[in-house]
Amino acid sequence: MKDVAAHAGVGLKTVSRVVNGEPGVTPDTERRVQEAIDALGFRRNDSARVLRKGRTATVGLVLEDLADPFYGPLNRAVEEVARAHGALLINGSSAEDPDRERELALALCARRVDGLIVIPAGDDHRYLEPEIRAGVATVFVDRPAGRIDADVVLSDSFGGARDGVAHLIAGGHRRIGFIGDHPRIHTATERLRGYEAAMADAGLPVSESWVSLGSTTPDRVTAAAHRMLADREPVTALFAGNNRVTVTLVRILAGGADPVALVGFDDFELADLLRPGVTVVAQDAAALGRVATDRLFQRLSGAALPPARMELPTRLIPRGSGEIPPRA
Repeated sequence: MKDVAAHAGVGLKTVSRVVNGEPGVTPDTERRVQEAIDALGFRRNDSARVLRKGRTATVGLVLEDLADPFYGPLNRAVEEVARAHGALLINGSSAEDPDRERELALALCARRVDGLIVIPAGDDHRYLEPEIRAGVATVFVDRPAGRIDADVVLSDSFGGARDGVAHLIAGGHRRIGFIGDHPRIHTATERLRGYEAAMADAGLPVSESWVSLGSTTPDRVTAAAHRMLADREPVTALFAGNNRVTVTLVRILAGGADPVALVGFDDFELADLLRPGVTVVAQDAAALGRVATDRLFQRLSGAALPPARMELPTRLIPRGSGEIPPRA
């Protein structure tokens, strides 16, 4: 900064004001300082700035899987809101591993992020209590925190699944299979609960053989679907608990001799271009990211708010696969 000040013929305070975007500098002086910065290759020392101001202008985001299409719009929305507040986003994937989630979240805190947005993999987040007390604003997305009170932004998984299954029932289906994610995951159990509620509302029984929770790997989903479709009384429709399950089921049903109705939770790219198009219960991943990041910056601005549970609605999009009638 001394070199820039000498090169531009100004004081250190003037250089500081230009670098930090503060008022009180004439356009001509700002131009001279900027030219000196460019000529000398000056870069602001953010480590020193953190020590002085106590803020890093960074936000950490812990996702389940960066490769999952659902998280792309959510990640982008978080990044855009953070950028509007002058903050940089740092993210990473937990791979649905609670230990990895904890390691990643604490590593971000060790790098002094101002706030954390977490899609939980585990069910015990007491490890974050010291960080939250130390001032790290924290918001959970898609699933609530475990064993602590914290802000959470969710989609209506229960209501969305109930609507999707009710849609199949309205189309004449009585034997409907449910294939979902691990039962330890909040969204998986909520969507199963919505499935069961829709069946109960219609006075329909649910056979144990019609429900399968577990890994969303293609092998596991394929085995579960084939078992349901080969049963003595096979299901005539399937409800998929998330987009990864839906994509696997699309592949399976495309090669089947008999048409089977399908509704999936989560929209996915090209779902409308398949034949038939895939009927989905869509959630707004970008809205989840925006609402969560807005809440985070409310806390960073000093707002004294009690922990809140914010639930966003889902939307049923009929495209054809969920409107296939049951075979006689």
